[in-house]
Amino acid sequence: MFRYGADYYPEHWPEERWPVDARLMQEAHINTVRLAEFAWSRLEPSDGNYDFAWLDRAIEVLHDHGIDVVLGTPTASPPPWLAQSHPEIYRVDEQGRRLTYGNRREYCPHSPTYREFARRITLAMAEHYADHPAVIGWQIDNEFGDPCYCELSRQEFQVWLQHQYGSLHNLNTAWGTIFWSHVYTEWSQIPLPVATGGVPNPGLELDFKRFSSASYVGFQQEQIDILRAVCPKQFITHNFMGFTYDRIDYYDLARNLDFVSWDNYPRGFWREGVDLPAVALGHDTMRSLKRQSFWVMEEQAGHAGWTTMTPAPRPGEIRLWSWQAVAHGADAIVYFRWRTSRFGTEQYWHGILEHHGQPTRRYAEVQQTGEEFARLGDLLTGAETRAQVAMLMDYDTRFAFQGQPNQAEFSYPAYFLSWYKALHRFNVGVDIVKPGTNLSGYKLLIAPAPYILTPDLASSLENYVRNGGTLVTTFRAGVKDYFNAVVERPLPGLLADTLGIVVEEYDPQPVGQGNHIIFSHRELSRLASSAPVRVWCDVIEPRGAEVLATYGEGYYAGRAAITLNRVGAGRAVYVGALGDTELHEPLVAWLLAASGVEPVLETPPGVEATVRWQGGRRLLFVLNLNAEATTVRLPATHDLISGRDLAGDILLPGYGVLLLSEG
Repeated sequence: MFRYGADYYPEHWPEERWPVDARLMQEAHINTVRLAEFAWSRLEPSDGNYDFAWLDRAIEVLHDHGIDVVLGTPTASPPPWLAQSHPEIYRVDEQGRRLTYGNRREYCPHSPTYREFARRITLAMAEHYADHPAVIGWQIDNEFGDPCYCELSRQEFQVWLQHQYGSLHNLNTAWGTIFWSHVYTEWSQIPLPVATGGVPNPGLELDFKRFSSASYVGFQQEQIDILRAVCPKQFITHNFMGFTYDRIDYYDLARNLDFVSWDNYPRGFWREGVDLPAVALGHDTMRSLKRQSFWVMEEQAGHAGWTTMTPAPRPGEIRLWSWQAVAHGADAIVYFRWRTSRFGTEQYWHGILEHHGQPTRRYAEVQQTGEEFARLGDLLTGAETRAQVAMLMDYDTRFAFQGQPNQAEFSYPAYFLSWYKALHRFNVGVDIVKPGTNLSGYKLLIAPAPYILTPDLASSLENYVRNGGTLVTTFRAGVKDYFNAVVERPLPGLLADTLGIVVEEYDPQPVGQGNHIIFSHRELSRLASSAPVRVWCDVIEPRGAEVLATYGEGYYAGRAAITLNRVGAGRAVYVGALGDTELHEPLVAWLLAASGVEPVLETPPGVEATVRWQGGRRLLFVLNLNAEATTVRLPATHDLISGRDLAGDILLPGYGVLLLSEG
């Protein structure tokens, strides 16, 4: 069953309104709602006194209208009585300031007091709703978040380090604490990387980020254990925050969930405009965490913002965003939120309905989209994505670059996205894989800046190439070991033999300045003669590798900038400089052809084509990400949404969507 829904807060509205909401939901083809993830103060109004009666009545109203329920454990926002009686549960920030009551997600994940209260409310809810026919699953907490720097966190970190290293000798050696006379003689001497301590030891900082990530994974696991034991027939998920969020290793957080959910806000207040290729990367990352379909638990349905607001979704955008999610592997779309709140911090984070609660054009668009999913949902649910291309993402590398970006303008997430966008432009399906993934099914693997490079990862990449794969990696590859110490060998470190090069020296570019490269490879030069580069330039000495491009300026003009090495049955490409579209698009076009990867469909700019498979049936999604109508050339096919047969040049309206059946 395809799940189509909204995040609903019945506790915000008079009870007599609930049947009206349920009727309007039913008329919009909504079959699922998320409830209660911020309702702790209503569910437990005082310590140990639970009140589920109001929620029971709300669920009954929804169930009477054919609507199922996902319950949120409310641990992201503790009630005032808990804050008053136990102020020590709150996080301390990097500046050493303890947060106070007034927002959400302020708790310390290491607080034994908070964890006990969190287990209690989770158990009480689980026991009450374990056999409820309307309750189909659980969302744990809400958007797990930020690290804590309190004294208790420091003590827990020290214990974690003891388990990791076994002895202070091992830790001191790995971190190189002889530098600046930081050699530890007691575990209790080890600090946290707080701002008042200045720039921390890179080994300490990376381990603290690993520890903080593991802390949230452990906190989540306590709730998973309760729900698995009490509610074995109901699924368990958590709402992640896409590719951009990098405080937690999402592969670890996803491991013991039934499936991943995430919160998608294309016009969110943190970005200007709408970058739908970046949204596509979010979907692909969430799908890749467990290599299976996912849910969008919060899909933007109106303006976003707390104190200020983003522009409204344009007519057709909500439908487009929903179909894009499905095209990349979503089996559920749940909008945030049903009705815009009249009070509280999120008064201006709009939902499907405005404050007045009357249907408007956004409701009509949700209703139209719901009718389409109601007709086609059985065909879509569980459909597979079969990618021939992968991108390697390592959270250790992400964490390490947070502490040491190497150059003022360098951003690992932005660089990763720039490579992804080139693949997206050519309508190529992409999996986002972690170290340790079986790579044998991929024809092309792009590994941007694998900064932290372990022997296992280096061996995996070498074997992938020897067995016929095409590997692309870049500057800042193999710089650090597992402990965030610089390696004692010429770069690219453990990958030097696979790549057939040595980095003779590197040249971080002045901010706002750069160089350019000239393509010397015959096939590449047909696609582009040159491309600008900036941020970083490696001066490469080939040792068996073929030169694909050289630098055009500076004291290393004419020296290698991009190389190709043949190893076994495969190839390894090294890109020594940071470029944008002008570099990545011709390079990716050549790589796809050389690797035998065929794009899903050739389309004009701004039109995305993606494939999912339902058994042997190929489902082709064609989405116009542009506001303007665009002509697309199609083979003879049938559009399942409109019921039309199509062939040749088709004018696809702005934000238009086609679902083409090809089998």
